[in-house]
Amino acid sequence: MRPSIGILMPCLLLAVFAVGAQARDNWPTPPGSEGAPAQVSGPLQGGTADHAKFDELRGPFEDGRAVTRACLGCHTETGQHFMQNIHWTWSYVDPETGQQLGKRHLINNFCTNSRGNEGMCAQCHAGYGWKDEDFDFSDETRIDCLVCHETTGNYYKTPNSAGSPACSVMFEGKPPIDLAAAAQSVGLPQRANCGACHFNGGGGDNVKHGDLSTALKAPPRTLDVHMGEDGLNFACTACHVTDKHVWAGSRYRIVARDTEGTGKPGQRTDVATCESCHGLSPHPVDSLASFKLNDHVQSIACQTCHIPEFARGGVATVVDWDWRTAGKTRDGEGYHEEGYIQGNGGHRYTYKSIKGNFTYAEKLVPAYDWFDGQMHYTTIDTRFDPAAESIEINGFEGSRADPASRIWPFKRMHTWQPYDKGNGTLVYTHLWGEDDAAYWGNYDMAAAIEKGMADFGLDYSGDYGFIETISWWPITHMVAPKEQALGCGDCHTPQNSRLASVEGVYMPGRDRNRWLDIIGTLIVAGTLAGIIIHGLVRFFSPKSEHHA
Repeated sequence: MRPSIGILMPCLLLAVFAVGAQARDNWPTPPGSEGAPAQVSGPLQGGTADHAKFDELRGPFEDGRAVTRACLGCHTETGQHFMQNIHWTWSYVDPETGQQLGKRHLINNFCTNSRGNEGMCAQCHAGYGWKDEDFDFSDETRIDCLVCHETTGNYYKTPNSAGSPACSVMFEGKPPIDLAAAAQSVGLPQRANCGACHFNGGGGDNVKHGDLSTALKAPPRTLDVHMGEDGLNFACTACHVTDKHVWAGSRYRIVARDTEGTGKPGQRTDVATCESCHGLSPHPVDSLASFKLNDHVQSIACQTCHIPEFARGGVATVVDWDWRTAGKTRDGEGYHEEGYIQGNGGHRYTYKSIKGNFTYAEKLVPAYDWFDGQMHYTTIDTRFDPAAESIEINGFEGSRADPASRIWPFKRMHTWQPYDKGNGTLVYTHLWGEDDAAYWGNYDMAAAIEKGMADFGLDYSGDYGFIETISWWPITHMVAPKEQALGCGDCHTPQNSRLASVEGVYMPGRDRNRWLDIIGTLIVAGTLAGIIIHGLVRFFSPKSEHHA
């Protein structure tokens, strides 16, 4: 059997990378460090005041808004600044598509929609008291300063309105919050502050993103080289830097391929990309291997090689959610089942009456595809074929020919969720509340959808069904140490290539081309023939004619 260049190329690439093995020890992955110093918060590092010494923060405070009023007494402009960011507005208009996005409006394929369910969902809003459409977004005193800045670890938020007794019981018995202690502990945001919401998006620990879990509160460097306590120990704001309380980096506006790098002079503060710190040539050009790796940066996102798996650290993520099975009861009461034990020993629910069945997974290999940074969302206004087999909640585009695209890693989320069979639209489902139509308590999907749509004046045919939906979540956290990054053989191989499904590019080792195979075979055969002939000539030549 003649060898093909598709098989020979990985061997040559492996040889090239072997030459650069020593050089890889000098790649810019930070070394581990002893101890666990204070988290590094980027440009905001340090502070000028000990809030424990402020008389205004000694309390007592009747509620969180009283704390906010004390904060605004000194930070006089912060309220207006903060109200410009998406953590407050939950609203974003895509400048490319004109679509109205943001948690305030979108439908997802987890708990489906926050609109109409703000009494529950808005406990992760950076404000106080949002429970319906009457919330005053212009009132600075409704900003929750503590959720981002307190450092006691004892601050928490409960729903803004009552739900059914079956659901609201889970929030009973919480110990009272010492608001004065929380106010006096104020410091720069830590991973635990951001994680209070972002680690628990979608209804539980690591349910949604797959690369954001409670394992990142105090992770080792082996889980994330940037956030590891024995590594750089970055807080989230080290990358998601702020300017007047507006954060860099958003899933609604992703820079798939950064062409500016660090900028001049120094690090840019308007984006949260790998290149904004590591530059456009992150590997030192001291070997052929490093040179080739920098060449890969043009087409492959850094995350593709440096996050070989997600949902690591012992915390699983949900990959399938089936709302069709929700609503089952025992003796008229809802119930739940624990059917999955994750890596850290924690038990996860695989069934809940209020949500249906879940499938979990850990240490997942991402899906890969070309990505230009632009997501296309299926909103409440989007109409599709009611007979469609499945739809994408947030599809994306990209190609080899697009200079803005690179190959990115994704989490793929699959769900069966309700939709309007008559109109071919997704639906708002009224989940949380004390009324008879709230699904979380009465398990009447028809009534929940009817109210959810009627509350916002939306057309509803009255005929609902369930449709398969897919969502894609770009993976960008849980960056592994350099020694665990992908090698050339993970992709440049004819069997089980990481990039087997990526189209639009010829990849040596993975792909085969008849003419390239012939040329490669001839080159290899010619080289071997030359070596053999040269050896034979030397062997049969008279000793006097042997080369010195």
